[in-house]
Amino acid sequence: MGYVSAVPPPRTDADAEPEARERRGGRRSVAVALLLGALGATVVLLASGRTWARGTAAIGSDALQLTADGRAVTGLPAALAIVGLAALVAVFAVRGRSRLLVSGLLALSGLGGALSALFGADGRRALDAQAARTTADSAAHVAGLTQTTWPYVTAAGAVLILAAGLLALRFGRSWPSMGGRYERDGSPRTRTVAAVDPDRPEDLWKALDRGEDPTTDPGADRAH
Repeated sequence: MGYVSAVPPPRTDADAEPEARERRGGRRSVAVALLLGALGATVVLLASGRTWARGTAAIGSDALQLTADGRAVTGLPAALAIVGLAALVAVFAVRGRSRLLVSGLLALSGLGGALSALFGADGRRALDAQAARTTADSAAHVAGLTQTTWPYVTAAGAVLILAAGLLALRFGRSWPSMGGRYERDGSPRTRTVAAVDPDRPEDLWKALDRGEDPTTDPGADRAH
C-alpha cells in the first residue's frame, strides 16, 4: 500500500495563471466601465439638449418655424443617464448580490435610454403640441418635418452606459469596493501596537517613527 499524504500538493504557476488573468481583466474592466459610463452619460445629457426635429406651422398665410429639443420630445434618456451615473458610483459601494442588482440597474438604464431615444427620434408629437400652442388651434399639425442626428447620438451614448453595465455584471465581483478597510459590521479594524521595551533605544526610535508615544503604556490605553 502506497504512502498517502494529507498535505495538498503545492500550487504551480499553471494553477495561478488563470487567477492572475482574471485579476488583470478585472482591473482593466474597472477603468473601461468607468470611462464608458461617464462618457455615455455625458453624451446623453448633452445630446438631449440639442434640436431633434424641425418643422413649420401655418399661421394665416405665413409659416412659422418650429424646433423641438430632446427634452421636449422625451425626457427619459436624460433621466436614465442620471440614474446610470448613480448606479455606476453605487457599484463600488456595495458587494455580493447587491452589486449584481446595481449592475443590472446600470445596464437597464443604458438600454432604456437607447430605446427611448430611438422611439422618440421622430419628434412629431412634440412639434404638433408646439404648433397647437403657437396657433391656438388644437387641430394644428406640423408640416415639413425634418429630423436631426442628435436622437441617434443620444442612443449611442446610452449604449455606452449599457456596455458599462454589462462589464459590471461580468467582472463586478472582482472589483474593489469603497470602505474596504472596515469590517463587515462597519467598525474600523483595530491596529495592533507593538510592545516597546524602554531599555532598548532601537524600540524607542521605532515607536517614534510610527508616530507613537513610547512613554505611554499601551495596556493602560486598552483598559480605558
